[in-house]
Amino acid sequence: MTTDVAEEPGNAEGGLRYALAEYGPLAVAVGFAVLAVAGIALFLVGDESLARAFLDRYGVPALFAILILEGAMLLYFAPSEALVPASIQLLAASTSDYATIATLVVAAAVGATVGQYALFTLAKRTGRDWLLDRTWFRVSEDRLARFEGWFDRWGRAAVPVSNALLFTRGMLTVPAGFAEMSDREFVALSFVGSVAFQSWLALAWLGVLSLGVF
Repeated sequence: MTTDVAEEPGNAEGGLRYALAEYGPLAVAVGFAVLAVAGIALFLVGDESLARAFLDRYGVPALFAILILEGAMLLYFAPSEALVPASIQLLAASTSDYATIATLVVAAAVGATVGQYALFTLAKRTGRDWLLDRTWFRVSEDRLARFEGWFDRWGRAAVPVSNALLFTRGMLTVPAGFAEMSDREFVALSFVGSVAFQSWLALAWLGVLSLGVF
């Protein structure tokens, strides 16, 4: 008769599995709750100067939390295009601090993907009419219909392409949800587009810094 390692109190691997099973979801929930509180505070009382102060004080976690709002189309108080450049200016030791710059780009892309996935899931589970009735969803029916037309015409490729462009970021998130794209496919395509967008923002800002404008 065999014994499951998770049930053996003296087995380190079993103890780790038990701890993850028992407390892992709670730890994740607490982490997201902290980020949610920070994000809600910025959403309710925030402005661009507060966002910069938040970045200056809390660094990469702050960028991650703010980009979740950006991905969920709730970032109304600061231009999302300024966040990675501002983070580089505040947090990178120099223009050759490539490790920090890469970390900022990845954190921004992951945060945006988390926010987009949340909005994608809402669209997938609630539908068009429910979203249009929400006061926080600031996309008109006409604009939404246009984005749906883009998705119908270009298909899944429109998700990463739109995420990589300046004025269309996130606009295909909701139509992708309505079309019931698979979760894994959406997350992968969303992330690819966000990495491209944040990377060219970082490169553009580094070019500005190298010219000695600031």
